[in-house]
Amino acid sequence: MLGRLPDGLPDFATITALIAALEAEGMPVMRALRIARQLVLERLAVLDIEQHADQAEVTAAMTHLAEATLERAHAQALADIDPRWGVPRNAAGEKVEFWIVGMGKLGARELNVSSDIDLIYVYEEEVTTDGEKPVSAQEYFGQMARRMYALIGDVTDDGFVFRVDLALRPNGNSGPPVVSLAMLEEYFLVQGREWERFAWLKSRVVAPRAAVTSGRALALRSLVTPFVYRRYLDYGVFEGLRTLHHKIREEAQRRAAGRPERANDVKLSRGGIREIEFIVQLLLVVRGGQFPEIRTRSTLKALDRLRATGLMKAETAEKLHEAYVFLRRIEHRIQFLDDQQTHLLPTNDDDLRWIAASLGLSCGKNACELLDRLGETREFVSTEFDTLLHDGRAPPPRNSGCRNGSCSAPQAQLESETWLDRLPPELGERVRRFSENPRVQNLREESRLRIAKLVQRAVDEIRSGNCSVDAATRFVDWIEPLLRRESYLALLVERPNVQRRLLRLLGLARWPVRYLMLHPGVIDELADERTMIERFDPAALTAELESRHEAWKRSGEADEGALLDTLRRAHHAEIFRTLVRDVEGRITVEAVADELSALADTILQRSLDWAWGHLKKRHRDVPRLAVIAYGKLGGKELGYGSDLDVVFLYDDAGEADPYQAQEVYAAFVRKLITWLTLRTAAGELFDIDTALRPNGNSGLLVTSIESFERYQRGRGSNTAWTWEHQAITRARFCAGDAELGERFEATRRAVIEAERDAEALRQEISAMRQKVRDAHPQRDTRIDPKHCAGGLMDIEFAVQYLVLAHGRTHPGLQDNLGNIALLKRAEEARLLDAGIGAAAADAYRELRRAQHRARLDEQPTLFSEETLAPERAAGRALWRAVFGPGA
Repeated sequence: MLGRLPDGLPDFATITALIAALEAEGMPVMRALRIARQLVLERLAVLDIEQHADQAEVTAAMTHLAEATLERAHAQALADIDPRWGVPRNAAGEKVEFWIVGMGKLGARELNVSSDIDLIYVYEEEVTTDGEKPVSAQEYFGQMARRMYALIGDVTDDGFVFRVDLALRPNGNSGPPVVSLAMLEEYFLVQGREWERFAWLKSRVVAPRAAVTSGRALALRSLVTPFVYRRYLDYGVFEGLRTLHHKIREEAQRRAAGRPERANDVKLSRGGIREIEFIVQLLLVVRGGQFPEIRTRSTLKALDRLRATGLMKAETAEKLHEAYVFLRRIEHRIQFLDDQQTHLLPTNDDDLRWIAASLGLSCGKNACELLDRLGETREFVSTEFDTLLHDGRAPPPRNSGCRNGSCSAPQAQLESETWLDRLPPELGERVRRFSENPRVQNLREESRLRIAKLVQRAVDEIRSGNCSVDAATRFVDWIEPLLRRESYLALLVERPNVQRRLLRLLGLARWPVRYLMLHPGVIDELADERTMIERFDPAALTAELESRHEAWKRSGEADEGALLDTLRRAHHAEIFRTLVRDVEGRITVEAVADELSALADTILQRSLDWAWGHLKKRHRDVPRLAVIAYGKLGGKELGYGSDLDVVFLYDDAGEADPYQAQEVYAAFVRKLITWLTLRTAAGELFDIDTALRPNGNSGLLVTSIESFERYQRGRGSNTAWTWEHQAITRARFCAGDAELGERFEATRRAVIEAERDAEALRQEISAMRQKVRDAHPQRDTRIDPKHCAGGLMDIEFAVQYLVLAHGRTHPGLQDNLGNIALLKRAEEARLLDAGIGAAAADAYRELRRAQHRARLDEQPTLFSEETLAPERAAGRALWRAVFGPGA
């Protein structure tokens, strides 16, 4: 009968056609299914062993076999029971569907050549049938499940199709064989356990195919996805997986007790297939809620996606990929020997030699390449598994590690006075007050022990000289607001290295404590040293966000809420990375401003692109809108928490109805501002200030490029003031339509090039500076580096005068390069005496640095007069050089 199956790898269509052909010859359906299975298995043995077919192709073909046979069995079961019971229908008269959910390797399309299949049977809703003797859907579909088992799992003279395992259903073997969607939803909410999330990660409806193609099965996905993937970093699952892994390891050891041949289990033993799957599943469950682009059921695809997103080192992902393929190939050889569901390496020398030879390896009496490579592979896998699950440490013993029931040091417990007395006095007093907080006392015992463990680690770091008492006290301050957000405490418990870096960071400045209180999720960024060292890359973040956006769309979850949270989490993470580099002294104040400004540009662009897609009244595919940055963002001098001063310009040229275009863009800008300012569960992005638009707060929220050009160039009665021209010297296009950005830049340069009365300009700018100075008087002997004489604002106003007064004759001053570069250009153009510009540039840098450092440590930005005396003197010298000796 071998000729009945066409050449090549069998797929769903060829297997379905084979079964139909066998039935057409008069073969009963049960025999046809089993003969088809034998023919496919024989073909796969030849392709795998003799022709070295790709592992993924073999497992895909086995998955097609399961899907095709389940599809046929599903149709047959319906045909068998419908005449007796009738059809279950809902209130609308539609037939209620019965779905076969594949779990494990079937769900992941990675089925073994001699594997059982893990199934869960789900039906849509609880109804009754329409037959002469109506029965409930539960009873009807229970009969369906029994008939399915007979068709697929019963052993006949022709063998079986698949061994069927229903143990993964809700409540396991004690639960009903079939469940409704409503029952499943309630189970997930009330009883669903951590290990079941790992099981359901690989779930999918495998039959009938019509339920998938019609979209009706999406109702199941909408239940499963939030159960498996939480919208936060879910480090609480580590303990659940540790418990599950320990049970599996104990079971494997129990089976091997007294039977050494059972120790070589390529699936369940240390460093086996299951540990690779656990590594992947753990990362997917922990991260998949926020990183939908990594979600997949396939182990190999998941490794590729974890590597691509930087969540796993490329070398590690590649080696785990190789290890998984190697172990699965051995597993297949073992199962080809006797068509048994086993993972134990045979002890028979002939069988061992055959397996080795089929893999291109040797195995003799004195040396066995197969066993050597297997040992190396398992050692690597187990090391990676321990690194992930135990943070690089060997798994701890199951007992406390103390002999005779006592330990040398008291156990870390918040309510233990003996333990509290052993802490450094200042820290001990802070922890004692913390432990008396009613919110702390109402925590679960497990949570209080977690916190005590974290405090004890901080004490250990103090004693080893890696942490100050002040940093440890700030750490307790940081924990207190997070008592209800245990996932962050779980993260630190699981990642001692992250806590160590966090303590070091808290010891360097106070602002990180404030930022971490607002956005605690960013501590996960400390897990990867590389992200803290590498500079911000706008292109990389753009690609990452687009990848995430596409993943949200594929998963059907690309609603505004998900996108808003995605933007916020990415923004907070990047700010935190910059903050760490800043506090640790890896980058300068100028570099901090550059990174924060580039980050704001990137987030603005992504917000603009995504928000337009959610605007109901959009009149074109791509908006003709530009975001113009002013102020600190315009000058690329953004600080932590700075407002964004922006102006929105649009182009209505060519629009049939210009008024409609203005209305659409006005609605869009309102939406965009909401996207940027709304506080969600993930926090907020920016405060937006649009007061610098034409006519200020009384003007339109969005302006056409033509109107903006007329206003700035002084055409007509409605023209810009001098202070607006001062502002435009440091404005720039930062997001949106690049052509509009070019038109804005042309207008900006035209404004700078305009002829002016130098003396009148000097007086106007000097008067404006005095008005600002009067609003910020010096109240005592301390000076503010921003507003003091010779301070930051004096230098900025002097630069703006130089640009507006001389930009026409010195085009180099038209470039928006920042105050430091422009001062140097002004000196090179001899608009300033030698040394004046360079000294003022250095002073500007030092004044910003002093201001920045004070803010990082949450200190007042006020200094004694002598502290910044040389810098202020350089600023005053610049002011006099620009505005005259008496200024």
